[in-house]
Formats: sequence, C-alpha cells, structure tokens
Amino acid sequence: MIDRYTLSKMGRIWSEQHKLEIMLQIEILACEAMTNLGKIPKPALEKIKKNAKFDLDEVKRIEERTKHDIVAFIQNVGENLGPEAQYLHMGMTSSDLLDTALSVQCVEASELLIADIKKLSAILKEKAKKYKDTVCIARTHGVHAEPMTFGLKMALWYDEMRRNLGRLEAAAEDIRVGKLSGAIGTYASIDPMVEEYVCQKLNLKPANIATQVIQRDHHAHFLNVIALVGASLSKFATEIRLLQKTEVLEVEEPFFKGQIGSSAMPHKRNPVTCERICGLARILKSNAQVGIENIALWHERDISHSSAERVIIPDSTIALDYMLNKFIPLIDGLLVYPKNMIDSLQKTRGLIYSQRCLLELMKKGLPRSAAYEIIQSCAMQVWQETSDFREVLNRDRRVRKYLSKNEIDACFDIKYYIKHRDFILKRLGIK
Repeated sequence: MIDRYTLSKMGRIWSEQHKLEIMLQIEILACEAMTNLGKIPKPALEKIKKNAKFDLDEVKRIEERTKHDIVAFIQNVGENLGPEAQYLHMGMTSSDLLDTALSVQCVEASELLIADIKKLSAILKEKAKKYKDTVCIARTHGVHAEPMTFGLKMALWYDEMRRNLGRLEAAAEDIRVGKLSGAIGTYASIDPMVEEYVCQKLNLKPANIATQVIQRDHHAHFLNVIALVGASLSKFATEIRLLQKTEVLEVEEPFFKGQIGSSAMPHKRNPVTCERICGLARILKSNAQVGIENIALWHERDISHSSAERVIIPDSTIALDYMLNKFIPLIDGLLVYPKNMIDSLQKTRGLIYSQRCLLELMKKGLPRSAAYEIIQSCAMQVWQETSDFREVLNRDRRVRKYLSKNEIDACFDIKYYIKHRDFILKRLGIK
C-alpha cells in the first residue's frame, strides 16, 4: 500500500527521504544546543548548518557495507562536513534519532488524519440535518424493530466520529514525545538541555524518562486509536452494505458513469468501496495488536519492535487516510431512497407498532405479562397469516375489551416514534 500511495501527502511523510530530513534537522538542532552550552565552537556550528546534507542513494550504498542505517546516515553527512563531523551525533545513540524522528512523523500523520475526520464529521452533520424527517425502519438482530429517521442514523455516526476525533487528538498529543538521552536514557554523555532544546524546536515534549528507546505504549496507543477509527468506518460501511442489498435498497454507494459493477453481470452495482473499507479495517486491528506486542522489550531495549514498526505505523496511517478519503465522497454522494424506506416500514404489516399497543393495554390496568401475552399472540398471527396487525387487533376480543378502534388506530401513528428527534439532534449540536 505504501508504494501505491507515495505521491500523497501521507505517503511523503513516510518516505525515506523525509525521515532522513527530520533526522538531519535533529542533528543540527543538537549541535545548536551544544553550541549554546559551549561544547561546540560557533564557527563550527555555522559550517555544520551550511554544509550538512545527505544523499539518499549514497546512504543506501554505505548501509550495504555497514548493515546499520544510522551509521550510514551519519557517515554520509560527515563526508560533507570535513573536520566538523566530529561534533555530529555527539553523545547520542541511534534511537535518539529514530524515535524522535518517528514521533515527528506520527504527529504530522495525525494532523492529516484529524483534518480528514473533521471533513467527514461536517458531512455527517449535514446529512443528519437533511434527513432528520426521513422516516425509516430501525433493525435489531437484522429484524424490523421500530421506526426512526435516517437523520438519526447519520447523527449517531457523527457523534461517534466526534469521539474518534477526541481520541486521535489525545493520541497525537501522547506521541508528541522526543528523546535525546543517550545509550540507555541516563544522559551520561549528553546534557539534558540538548533534549529540551531539540524537542522545543520540533514542537515535541521530552520523554519524562526513557531507556534507550521511547516506551512503546505511546505507539500502541496511537495504533489502537487508528484501529478504533477504522472500526467505526467499517461499522458505517457495513450498514451501507446491508442497506444496499437488492431486497432492501434504502441507500446505495454512488455509481459513476462508466463504472463497472461486474465483469460478468452488467446489471450489478456493488458496494465495493464499503467492502474495501471493511477489509482495510481488519489490517488496522491486526497492526494495533502488533503495537501492543511491541511494548514488552528485553531489559532497556531490543529491536524486535523496530522491523514491525517500519511496516505497521506507516501502513496504518496511510490505510486510514485512504479509507477516510474514500468514505468522505461516498457519504457526500450517498444515494438515499426514501420511498424504499417507506416500503420497508410496511413489510411487517404493522408489527413494528407492537410496543405501543402493549403500553396502551398496560395503561388500562393490565399487568405487563398479561398485556404482553395478548399482543404477542396477535403478532404471531400476522407472522403466520397474511393479515394486517391492525385488523388482528381489531377482531381480538381481549384487545377490544380495553381498546376502542380509535385507540387502536392511534397506536399506528408514526409521529409518536420520531417526536424527540429534534431534542436528540440539539443535544449533539445539530440544528
């Protein structure tokens, strides 16, 4: 997925070129800090700032020999510095560069994802307003339950994405951590002021305490939030897929001119984007699990996390960015069929009003169990026959003993079920 997404903003964040650019920035900032501490002559710093550069291809060639990416990078930069190379990477360890650069990349990636979520949330909010009066059937266990509005379904998704936004903002803040504390995090060979200076310049916070690495619960948190956002998108996509089934067809993915649904069946209009989103969400969940496994390292550090992170963190942020950028236009152009929603409301021949009838009998003084037995008995007749629920109720002597025809008719008023929609939307800030 990374290779296919390299031209995007998110792809560029995870490019090797960009990672080394951040690492070079860290090295130069560390030299600035050590100059301020009097450990590097100012003329040397000026030469470092002027001449420090790297060539990605050359770094790769050196790495073939050294089998160590950071050594290859430092050596290549040093070749361009001359005598001033002695001040490069002074007192630092490889993870000071790698982990701090990774935090910068994660923060940059989160900024794109946050913007995506805000864009999707705005569209969901508009859909909630647009369809707040569009009545549809709610389903539990896949079975028709009671009426609601399609706007409330959109409002539910909007509220969930607001929570996801808060989670991602918190995770981005949690991973906004840098580390320049040396080989095992004790600052034995580097002044803590260097870390503070570099982190301030990079808009990071110094890790409160580290070993040779930033502790991986930060990264696990980040990956798990990404997986949560993906799970929400999968939930929404699954609902659209179910509502697009031929026998339902209450909503449908946009289908564009020239689009092909099936190579064999020209009539097909398949929910392929939603299916793609559901598939990618599974990858995000798996990557989050790997992130949790990465928390436990041997003693003060091993590198079992490193190889996995080079896959799971770029892939998870790229995949979620892709999913959001596919889902945003899908929701914006979602085809909604209110007439089919009305048809669905009538499929059970009035059974969806059973609770209202139950409550009306209870208002007349019947115990709940007795009222439930009467209404369920009438409902079962509708399942077994072709009768309308209202007709069955009207001819049932047990029901008519307590409810008049007008009282039975009143139970089938759909407005009863949607009367609080404005209250719900107002609570979400949707007016």
